[in-house]
Amino acid sequence: MIARIFIFIILATLLPDLYIYRRYIRHRFDLSLLMRLLWWVPGAAMVSVTLVYAMIDDFAPANLTLFNIYLFMLGLIVVPKLLFVLSSIVGRGVRRMTGGTRNWGNYFGLLLVLGQLYVLFMGSMTGTDRLRVRRVTISVPNLPKSFDGYRIVQFSDIHLGSMRSELLERAVEQMNRQRPDMIVFTGDIQNMRPDELTRHTSTLRRLHAKDGVYSVLGNHDYSEYVPKLPMRQRRHNEQLTREFHANVGWQLLLNDHRIIRRGNDSIVIAGEENDGLPPFPSKADLKRTLRGVSPRSFVVMLQHDPSAWRRSILPGSNVQLTLSGHTHGGQMSLFGLRPTNLTGREDDGLYQEAGRALFVSTGLGGFVPFRFNMDPEVVEITLRSPTPSPSPVGRGVVCTAICRRLWRPRRSLSKQ
Repeated sequence: MIARIFIFIILATLLPDLYIYRRYIRHRFDLSLLMRLLWWVPGAAMVSVTLVYAMIDDFAPANLTLFNIYLFMLGLIVVPKLLFVLSSIVGRGVRRMTGGTRNWGNYFGLLLVLGQLYVLFMGSMTGTDRLRVRRVTISVPNLPKSFDGYRIVQFSDIHLGSMRSELLERAVEQMNRQRPDMIVFTGDIQNMRPDELTRHTSTLRRLHAKDGVYSVLGNHDYSEYVPKLPMRQRRHNEQLTREFHANVGWQLLLNDHRIIRRGNDSIVIAGEENDGLPPFPSKADLKRTLRGVSPRSFVVMLQHDPSAWRRSILPGSNVQLTLSGHTHGGQMSLFGLRPTNLTGREDDGLYQEAGRALFVSTGLGGFVPFRFNMDPEVVEITLRSPTPSPSPVGRGVVCTAICRRLWRPRRSLSKQ
């Protein structure tokens, strides 16, 4: 993770320090040599730790507590200075073009820093505590009559290696309280390793629904995040992750499907393995997943990565409803803008096209325990058949009946 961006982190640490030192510390303050050297200590410490983490082959170190402290310190030390310096440079340019005498960019930069620190502290300390239940009604064509009003509870991206037990227990209690027909989990049960999972076994076993709990794998549920492990160990870890789903009573769908029946009607619950673009794993097999499924069947597809909806599911199948996760909604939203708006077309909520639908949950957890204005969520989805609009002929019949009703009393009064 850090190895991919460590050069950027080092530059973002050192260059703002150099700019502030040269323009505001060296000439404006009469400081001793020791005090001047102390200015460089936080930046030097961040650079040193960054280099250590950049040499780790895995996506992140095994000790996530220390790693999360490092990420918090980036937000506390590096990002504020970077924001201030960028604003100051822009302000200097504006001052030169307008012939002004004051760099207003400095003042704007200080406001940015205060706002950024507010987001950092609120997102780290309170944003992961709130739990919302999002209720969505989805009208989908061809829904069998017996399944009109069918309720599915979806949750996603619990990342148990970073999940607080108290939040997970509240989420499980809330999902059971909905008394759904079905519960589905749309991937990323772990951060990197299956040994993160066992402490939550008893909590997840309490999940229950009339037609069962179904799940799929996400990009974090494979071994790509620990690439230096021997292949035998990687396969063993993946097998342990899959077995955990069965241990807690879930039916893990690996490019497979099940049929849910209500009398003579039925729907198909299908689940693909992760279908991501690089660097994310692509292990989905749509044809195998839907093998033996009639084109006329109503299908609910579980696919962790929502980008697969346009890439493969829409052009390659007749699946009416796809449920996904993966994006976390960017884990923050400012004035309706999310980081994931920049990387994907479908990152949060309901999307519909040509009578087919995709719902993307922003998830319950995250690799990094941070959320701002993007609360952890569970989703209650109610399936409905579209209500047909009255035809022109039907409206004409209604108008005729009303006119006759109004006309009859007038005729009777004239006879009297």
